[in-house]
Amino acid sequence: MDHYDSQQTNDYMQPEDDWDRDLLLDPAWEKQQRKTFTAWCNSHLRKAGTQIENIEEDFRDGLKLMLLLEVISGERLAKPERGKMRVHKISNVNKALDFIASKGVKLVSIGAEEIVDGNAKMTLGMIWTIILRFAIQDISVEETSAKEGLLLWCQRKTAPYKNVNIQNFHISWKDGLGFCALIHRHRPELIDYGKLRKDDPLTNLNTAFDVAERYLDIPKMLDAEDIVGTARPDEKAIMTYVSSFYHAFSGAQKAETAANRICKVLAVNQENEQLMEDYEKLASDLLEWIRRTIPWLENRAPENTMQAMQQKLEDFRDYRRLHKPPKVQEKCQLEINFNTLQTKLRLSNRPAFMPSEGKMVSDINNAWGCLEQAEKGYEEWLLNEIRRLERLDHLAEKFRQKACIHESWTDGKEAMLQQKDYETATLSEIKALLKKHEAFESDLAAHQDRVEQIAAIAQELNELDYYDSPSVNARCQKICDQWDNLGALTQKRREALERTEKLLETIDQLYLEYAKRAAPFNNWMEGAMEDLQDTFIVHTIEEIQGLTTAHEQFKATLPDADKERQAILGIHNEVSKIVQTYHVNMAGTNPYTTITPQEINGKWDHVRQLVPRRDQALMEEHARQQHNERLRKQFGAQANVIGPWIQTKMEEIGRISIEMHGTLEDQLNHLRQYEKSIVNYKPKIDQLEGDHQQIQEALIFDNKHTNYTMEHIRVGWEQLLTTIARTTNEVENQILTRDAKGISQEQMNEFRASFNHFDRKKTGMMDAEDFRTCLISIGYNMGEAEFARIMSIVDPNRIGVVTFQAFIDFMSRETADTDTADQVMASFKILAGDKNYITVDELRRELPPDQAEYCIARMAPYTGLDSVPGALDYMSFSTALYGESDL
Repeated sequence: MDHYDSQQTNDYMQPEDDWDRDLLLDPAWEKQQRKTFTAWCNSHLRKAGTQIENIEEDFRDGLKLMLLLEVISGERLAKPERGKMRVHKISNVNKALDFIASKGVKLVSIGAEEIVDGNAKMTLGMIWTIILRFAIQDISVEETSAKEGLLLWCQRKTAPYKNVNIQNFHISWKDGLGFCALIHRHRPELIDYGKLRKDDPLTNLNTAFDVAERYLDIPKMLDAEDIVGTARPDEKAIMTYVSSFYHAFSGAQKAETAANRICKVLAVNQENEQLMEDYEKLASDLLEWIRRTIPWLENRAPENTMQAMQQKLEDFRDYRRLHKPPKVQEKCQLEINFNTLQTKLRLSNRPAFMPSEGKMVSDINNAWGCLEQAEKGYEEWLLNEIRRLERLDHLAEKFRQKACIHESWTDGKEAMLQQKDYETATLSEIKALLKKHEAFESDLAAHQDRVEQIAAIAQELNELDYYDSPSVNARCQKICDQWDNLGALTQKRREALERTEKLLETIDQLYLEYAKRAAPFNNWMEGAMEDLQDTFIVHTIEEIQGLTTAHEQFKATLPDADKERQAILGIHNEVSKIVQTYHVNMAGTNPYTTITPQEINGKWDHVRQLVPRRDQALMEEHARQQHNERLRKQFGAQANVIGPWIQTKMEEIGRISIEMHGTLEDQLNHLRQYEKSIVNYKPKIDQLEGDHQQIQEALIFDNKHTNYTMEHIRVGWEQLLTTIARTTNEVENQILTRDAKGISQEQMNEFRASFNHFDRKKTGMMDAEDFRTCLISIGYNMGEAEFARIMSIVDPNRIGVVTFQAFIDFMSRETADTDTADQVMASFKILAGDKNYITVDELRRELPPDQAEYCIARMAPYTGLDSVPGALDYMSFSTALYGESDL
């Protein structure tokens, strides 16, 4: 190494050593260096058939390290030690380090012991030193070398690419576009650069690394995630990776330049040789085409048909229009190529080109003249031959047209005449077929003239010796034979149609008679089946007896019905006999009815099966109705006793509550005796419930033996219990009221007499009008408001009636209210003083609570003076207390 290289390397290494000490411990950078340096070493070691897996472990014995240096330097190192001891490993590593030092590289703080001990930092530093010396130091671009030269090379190569700005060997490469631009600059077919995006660095990096590994033999030294996931990728790893691109492309560029120089020299010679080969081939092809074409033009073999001659004329026109023009162009191009070749050879001081024998331009011109002469004679012969054939083709075409028209008319006629459609046709269809056949016979006679014309034209073609006379004669004979056969078939079909018509007319009459008798009989059977299967619902013995009588009458008609059935089936059997005797093929069924003998027999059998079923059903229903009648009588007998008993008890209880016999205590004792007797009657009600349940289970809905239903009995029983309980309660309440109010028995009797008198409907309750009349009769004189107030007291639920208990409560309260009102009037005069009014609050404050609330309730509609809200004057107070009539 000269002084310049040594000094430059030493100057470059110094900052790298500082960098190692400061940054190598960064895990992300260490990972990137391990991966990159391992891949770089393996790219060289694989040339020797080996590789490393762990960079600090696999170089510890020094063997692969020495091998790596031999591969990248091309020199042989001292023989390594093969022992496994530490001393042997240190010796091998020292040999490698000595070799590196011999290349002018200063190793700072890197010793063999650290490498043997697997010191990752020292091992990576050593490999970086090797990469600098053997992969980067020798790079030279525009008088810059090593790192600067590599950076300048990258900048020059990526300058034309958008979004690429290479300024360093770390963050400038993070988006991957720099790697892709280097590849696209040298091998544009490998990457579609226009589809790359700056905001997708992972895709860009993976694309560049995959393409470099697959097509450029540059191993993948980093993962895209390692670069993208690091804020500042490791500079050493990036420089190592980029140097591989530099070496891959710089060698290819030098080889390309040398090859271009050689190719340029050879291109001229190849072009001249190609022109010579093209002339020889073009001349040979053109002469061969002329040689093949002249015999075709000299062929004068006549054709028998106009179509064949027209095809020859069309082939000749194709030759003139399609085949000859390219050959004319080839002949012209041949002369141009010959002159161009001679000029190029003369300019390059090469001898003139001499074509093979017989392929001179003059030879080609002579052959071309012979071609045109043959072409002229062939065209004249074609036109003359076409005019000759036109005369014969006219007559032959006339024969073909008439024959085609006739054959088209006869097509399918033989098959039509031979078909036996009449065997499966109905009578109406047979008549239609006869009409159709008569029309065909008329059409057949009309075509007789055309057959005679066809025979005359065939005879004339034979006389003129037409080339295709055998086929014309065969066709004419076929038409004549077919014509004779059509006549025979026509007569045969007429006879068959007329015979079939007579048979079908007989069968049609039988069908009609069958339909006339089968329809009503079928309706009778369907009605019978419907009646026999009809679900009957009866409720009495009389109804089931009526059904039984009707069924017996129906059974009596069955023998006559069976005779009618056999007669109908006899008609059908006669039709079958005719069909079998005369071999009539019946296509369809009876047109007058859809009822078949099988259907008649099936329904008849069904009717016979339903009759005993109906007998059994009627018997069972008769037994059931007898049982139901017993249940009706049993229920009716009990209901006719219980119903009147309940009604009687109701009336007796009503009389007890209205009549005034004895004291209230006597009435209460009497009511309790009634209640006990009613409770003792409950078993009879339960027994009636049991009978009613049996009636319901038997689905009995009416009972002529009683007018009482179980619902009537239940309602009456419940009313009886309710009435006795209510009446007892009323008497008990009357006793409580009498004792609480101090009412004598005579007063109670008077109250009851007044109440009973005005209870005009005798329901135990007075309606509103009756109550008003009662109040007036005992001295009340009131307006609507006062009456409404009283009704709200005696009828708080507003049902519109007044009970005796409410009447007693009201009358006893009114007696007490008279004294209370006088006390309140005196208190009002004392409290009002000079004001002549009193407020609601003063009443609540001055009066006892019961008197105050009573007074306020009575006076509520009249409170509120114009001058004092919520107050009551003396006049309003009197009106509220006594009513308007007392004012």
